[in-house]
Amino acid sequence: MSQTITEPAREIDVIHRTDVLVVGSGPGGLAAALAAARTGVAVTLLERFGCFGGNITAVGVEGFAWYRHAETVEAGGIGWEFEERAKAMDAATPESQSLSYELDAEGFKLVADQLIEEAGIHPMLHRMYVAPLREGKRITGVIVESKAGREAILAKRVIDATGDADIARMMGAPTIKTPVEEMQAASVMFHIAGVDKQKFMEGVKADPQTYKDWSTGEWQVETSGKEDDMFSPFLAKPFAQALKDGLIPAHLNTIGGTWGAVHDSGEMTYMNLVHLAGCDGTDPDSMTRFEIEGRKQAMHAINALKYYTPGCGGARLRNFGMTIGIRDTRKLDAQYNMTEADVREQGRFDDSIGIYPEFIDGYGVLILPTTGRYMQIPYRAMLPKQVEGLLVTGRAIGGDRIAHAATRNMACCAVAGQGAGIAAALSVKADCALDSLAISEVQTELKRQGVRIA
Repeated sequence: MSQTITEPAREIDVIHRTDVLVVGSGPGGLAAALAAARTGVAVTLLERFGCFGGNITAVGVEGFAWYRHAETVEAGGIGWEFEERAKAMDAATPESQSLSYELDAEGFKLVADQLIEEAGIHPMLHRMYVAPLREGKRITGVIVESKAGREAILAKRVIDATGDADIARMMGAPTIKTPVEEMQAASVMFHIAGVDKQKFMEGVKADPQTYKDWSTGEWQVETSGKEDDMFSPFLAKPFAQALKDGLIPAHLNTIGGTWGAVHDSGEMTYMNLVHLAGCDGTDPDSMTRFEIEGRKQAMHAINALKYYTPGCGGARLRNFGMTIGIRDTRKLDAQYNMTEADVREQGRFDDSIGIYPEFIDGYGVLILPTTGRYMQIPYRAMLPKQVEGLLVTGRAIGGDRIAHAATRNMACCAVAGQGAGIAAALSVKADCALDSLAISEVQTELKRQGVRIA
């Protein structure tokens, strides 16, 4: 029998007012805040951790655009700016499998700080969103918790960039949560040091891996065929051998994946080797269990690399990401939900707020954008039902499974975020509802900010 308590009623101080409040500062939220500020309204960016950047910085997913090849078509805009600014600030490294740059997880904290400061955004770190404020169906702000206690922030428009549609759900908007047994696996990201780069790269050249090698052991990956013979920085053989020799416990048969870059200093970054099925990113008990399990598996992976991978004999852990990486939880049931056909067949929309190349990665599908094909992202996929004053951006925009396997990726989150930020800002300026905004005005401002929408 469950037990409950009644919390005493209390007055909460309103500590801040703003035009646009963005909750969550991952690629979607950061892009939204920057875009809104550049459209000319007061913007506040709220983040529960001590840095901005979300998946890039807090989780350590450095491969922002690892899908990019010679024929890849990009939206430009703020996502492209993330890479260019990181390169200019010595916070980027050429990525091993694409024509892109890894964004250094630590260095990008400084990149984000500088972008936010330049845009005049009011930064609020170390505050956790806990509940919405409302007048009927309209959201009017949020309640936060921190070392300062419980506080209120008021806003004319709110952008939910929590990744899990937390605000939309609490406001009563319809959302769809993937069943836990069907969710994409979570990952604990890590970086290692002590690698002999020359020996490691000689080993890679002696036994190059391709994307068809992803279909091995526990995984079967559907491609379009064109990916099969392309180089991939894939590691599976060391872990298979470690399992055979008893160095890794027999039940840990999902260790394997990709590395990002090897540095002259001996660091090897963006080790995406730990895949944790059954982790529910909306359940703190589940996340606790899998954070701990993921770190254990990472150490098993490093041990296998030391024994079975050229150049890794002296490898050691450098660091973990600050938090577990979640790919899939809850999505908005939006005014339009993107479909598998949209992302596979170059969906086109009158309310496009940006484009994204034909890149699908998830649910056993891997398609890389090597032929110039791309889709458009519709504004309606960020508009909740039954709620006013709120947009949802980032990986929680409306869509089915395979659509999510495309739109969840960080560069697409930045595209959606920029559109959301501009729409929220223009809605404030025109004093009109988000669902009655003239999309042509949004598209005009997107183009002014350097975004390709068609």
